[in-house]
Amino acid sequence: MALDSNDIWQPTADYIDRAQVTALSRRLGATDTDALYELSLAEPERYWREVTSFCHIRWSSYYDRYCDLSRGAPFPAWFVGGELNWVDTILDNPEWASRTAIIAEREDGSFREVTYRELKDEVRSLAAGLLRLGLKRGDRVGLLMENGIEASVSLLAVAYIGAIVVPLFSGFGTDAIAARLGSCGAKALLATTGFQRRGRFISTRDTIASVRKELPDLELVVLKRSPEDSAPTDAHADYLDWQLVRQSPDSAPPSARMSPNDPFMVIFTSGTTGKPKGAVHVHGGFPIKIAHDSAVHFDVGAGDVFCWPADMGWIAGSLILGSALLRGATLVCYDGAPDYPDWSRMGRLIETYRVTHYGSAPTLIRGLASNEAVSTAPDLSSLRLLITAGESIAAEHFVWFEKAFGRGECPLINYTGGTEVSGCLLSSVVTKPIVPAGFNTRSPGVAVDVLDPAGQPLTGAIGELAVLAPFVGMTASFWQDEQRYLETYWSTVPDVWIHGDLAMRTGEGHYLLLGRSDDTIKVAGKRVGPAEVEEILVEIEGVIEAAVIGADDPVKGQALVAFLTCSGPADDILKLATARIQERLGKPFAPRAVFVVPQLPKTRSSKIMRRVIRSVYSGSPAGDLSSLVNPEAIADIERIVRQGA
Repeated sequence: MALDSNDIWQPTADYIDRAQVTALSRRLGATDTDALYELSLAEPERYWREVTSFCHIRWSSYYDRYCDLSRGAPFPAWFVGGELNWVDTILDNPEWASRTAIIAEREDGSFREVTYRELKDEVRSLAAGLLRLGLKRGDRVGLLMENGIEASVSLLAVAYIGAIVVPLFSGFGTDAIAARLGSCGAKALLATTGFQRRGRFISTRDTIASVRKELPDLELVVLKRSPEDSAPTDAHADYLDWQLVRQSPDSAPPSARMSPNDPFMVIFTSGTTGKPKGAVHVHGGFPIKIAHDSAVHFDVGAGDVFCWPADMGWIAGSLILGSALLRGATLVCYDGAPDYPDWSRMGRLIETYRVTHYGSAPTLIRGLASNEAVSTAPDLSSLRLLITAGESIAAEHFVWFEKAFGRGECPLINYTGGTEVSGCLLSSVVTKPIVPAGFNTRSPGVAVDVLDPAGQPLTGAIGELAVLAPFVGMTASFWQDEQRYLETYWSTVPDVWIHGDLAMRTGEGHYLLLGRSDDTIKVAGKRVGPAEVEEILVEIEGVIEAAVIGADDPVKGQALVAFLTCSGPADDILKLATARIQERLGKPFAPRAVFVVPQLPKTRSSKIMRRVIRSVYSGSPAGDLSSLVNPEAIADIERIVRQGA
C-alpha cells in the first residue's frame, strides 16, 4: 500500500484482507465495501444486528426491532424493546481488563495511565459518589475539564448512573457556560480548577464562581484540583472536592438500565444566528455509531493505540473517547498546546507511546507542514493510519500529511459529520483508493446523496449534502426545542435531512466537501464553495491560511472577498492572489478585495468562522461568539477592512 504517481493511496490485497471492514463484510456475505453499503440500506435490520454483535455492544436486554418511525422521519426510536447502558461495552469486557485503556500526558510532560480494570474501578468510584450526592437518572451534569483520565472518567460516570452529561469547552467564559447549563437546567457541574497552556497556569476558579452566581439552580459544583493550582485549600470551601466525593467502587450499584432512546448527552453547537443548539444524543445512537465508524472507517481493533488530541467540550472529545475505548484500544490523551515547547510535540507523543492511529484537524496539519523539519523529527514509524476532520482540507496539505507523517504508506481517512450526527456521513475505508482531500465512500447505514435545489441527485456538480432517511447516531432533537430542530434540518425537502454542507460526487464515485452551504457564494449566477477558492490561495507561497466570503454586489449578486494570513511580503501576495483566482476560476470570480490579517477567527477545534468574518466585513451583528477562541481577531479584521475602504 502506498501513494501512486498521482498521489492516490492504493491498498494492497493483504491490507484489504486484514481490514476490520472486510471482516464485517464477510460476516454479512458482502463481496466488497460497495456491496456492504448497499446491503446496509436494503437490509438495515440485518445490518445493525450484525454490527452490534461485531462491535461487542453489551445489551442488558436485546432489542426486538431496529427502528420505529411512528413519529415520522425526524423522530425515530432506535432498537425498540432493548435495554443497555453504553458504558458497559467499555467496562465489562473481560478480555480487555489488563490492557492499558488511557494514557494521559500533560503539557509539562508528566503522565498517568490506567488499565481497563482500573478505569472501571475509577468510573464506579465516582459514580457511587455522584449517587451519594443525590444525582439521579435524567439530571443534567456539566463537564468543564481538560482532556485526560479525570475528564474521561467523569463523562463515563455520569452516563453510568443514567444522568446526562453536558460537555463544555475548557476555554469558555461565564456567559457561554451559564447559557448552556441554564438552558438545559443543569443540576451539577464537574469542573477543573485550571489547566496549563504554554507553561502558564490558566485558572478557572473566577469563571466557575461567576457561573454559580448566574445559576442559582446549579446545586452542586465538584472541583478537580489542578496540580498547578496554588490557591489555599480553603479557597474552594464552597465546592466539593472531586477526589473526596469518590467512594469505594464496591459501593456502586450496577450501571443504570437505560432505554436505547434515553439521552446520555446534550452537547451544544453554535448556529449562524440565535442561541446555541443543544443536540441530544442517546445510549442507542451516538455510541453505537461511533463504535461502528471506528471499525469501518478508522480500522481500529483491540490493542491499537489511538491519539487525536481534542477538547472534551466539543463533539470530537466524546467521539475520540468512544473510537478508542469502545474498540478495546488504548486512548492517548494530551492536554496542552500542540506546538509547546516546539512543533515536535505531536511527533513525540506518537514516538513515546507507539501510536498506531493519529488524528488531526487541517489547521494543525498546516502548522505541522509549516514546521516540517521539527514536526517530523521524531520516530513516526509506528503509525498505521491517519485521520483528518473538522473542516475542508486542501489537497496539498492532505498529501503532505500522508507523506511526511504517513511515509507515503499510511492511508489518510477524511471524516465528516458533525455535532448533530455523532459520527460521519462521508468518509473513507482502507479497502479502496483514496484521492487527495476526498472521501471514497458514504458511511454504511446512512443514505447520503448530493442534491440540487429541487432535491434531485447531482453528479459532477456542487450541491447540498443530504440524508434521505433517518440514521443511527442522529440527534434525537434539540433540547426542549423540537421546532428549531425541524426548521434547521427537515424544512427544505420533506423527510430529508439537509446537513448544511456543500459537496460534489465525482463520476468515479469519490466525494469532495466544499464548505458550508450557508457560506455558499453565488457570483453572477455561478455557485462556488469558499473551500474551492481557499485551496487556490493556500497554494501560493507565503500564504498560511485563507478564508473566503461572499459580499453583496450590485452587479454580480455577490463578490468574493478573501482574508489571508501570510509569512511572506504582503504586497506581492495580494497581487498574486487576485491573478491566481482569475487564472484558475475565470475573470467573473476576481475578488473584490484581498486582505492580509494577523489571524483568522477560529473555534477551539480550529474551524475558521467565516460567518464572523462576513459579519465584520458587512457591519452586521456577529451572532453567537461563545465558541470563538481568539476574539481579538475580530478587532484586527475590523481595523484592516477600515484601512482598505
